[in-house]
Amino acid sequence: MSLTNDFKKIVIENTPLIDVRAPKEYEKGAFLNAVNLPILNDYERHLVGKCYKEHGEKEAVKLGHQLVSGETKQTRIKAWIRHLKQYPNSAIYCFRGGQRSSLCQAWLKEAIGKDIPRLKGGYKAFRHYLIQALDPSRQNGIPILLGGYTGSGKTDLLKHFNHFIDLEALANHRGSSFGRFHTPQPTQSNFENNLAYSLINHKHRNYRYILLEDEGSHIGRCFIPKPLAEFFNSGKLILLDIPFEKRLDQTVKEYVIESQKLYNQYYLDDGLSMWSRYIINSINKIKKRLGGLRYKQVLNEFELAFNNQLKTGDNTKHINWIYILLKEYYDPMYQYQIETTNKKILFKGNESEVMDYINQKYTVETI
Repeated sequence: MSLTNDFKKIVIENTPLIDVRAPKEYEKGAFLNAVNLPILNDYERHLVGKCYKEHGEKEAVKLGHQLVSGETKQTRIKAWIRHLKQYPNSAIYCFRGGQRSSLCQAWLKEAIGKDIPRLKGGYKAFRHYLIQALDPSRQNGIPILLGGYTGSGKTDLLKHFNHFIDLEALANHRGSSFGRFHTPQPTQSNFENNLAYSLINHKHRNYRYILLEDEGSHIGRCFIPKPLAEFFNSGKLILLDIPFEKRLDQTVKEYVIESQKLYNQYYLDDGLSMWSRYIINSINKIKKRLGGLRYKQVLNEFELAFNNQLKTGDNTKHINWIYILLKEYYDPMYQYQIETTNKKILFKGNESEVMDYINQKYTVETI
């Protein structure tokens, strides 16, 4: 039966993976392109684990075979086969690359006559490889950071470049108090795994520079491991300078128009009220930093805008509370950060100027 520990190839080729661990294990952490098709469900795994503690490995294995036999066994094999018909180059893994993935491999060999490779060392070994890939010493790119006030459109600009690592996309969060999406963030393990995938692919292409947004170490509930965060923050800084009115319009578009569409799409029965609760919760998160008077002002302007939208369908009044947030909260905070930063500022300009500067100085030139 074939084994592989060519983890780099799995990352570079985006190899589909069959995760045969129990759903609870999968939810805590898995890999890109992995689908959970367990050999034991959560309850069955609990029973086998209990048996192992009370009666030892031999009896636990025996119980496992009893639980997954007959129709149950055939149902699980059929699920693996359906996946393999769509993704024939898949590999299999369990936690340590032991009995569960071995059984899956053997049953598939018997059913379809094909030897599907399994990961040597399983999840634990592949995870170790990915964690190592987050070490600053393993990066061959020089970090270059793009900064700018809220609403400047930093992400949209950087998406034009292949050597951009989109930390916000990996964390499924926009990186601010109002940055939560309608879908949940990944677990910390999954964020680290996905970030490692991006860095391994970046290194594989031998890009000379790593383009990043000027982020903190935390993006919502996800955080960049400290050594890597320090490495990113050692980069020099390019500033995107956008007029306030344009930033205001872009923030309204992002925080109100696009955000409402997403919430309405996923909460059809009560979408707008779900969105309003999300905004109020976001305002409450920064209540202390806003101060009592400003907090009441922002909340009041939001409620006026929201109630007006419910009555008339007009969402233009949302510009009022966002104006206060930008002018009196986000802008002063970012101005202070720029004034006190130790980072060297390489360049400052508008969108086209920054695009030209990056293209001239920090293109996808390889090492």
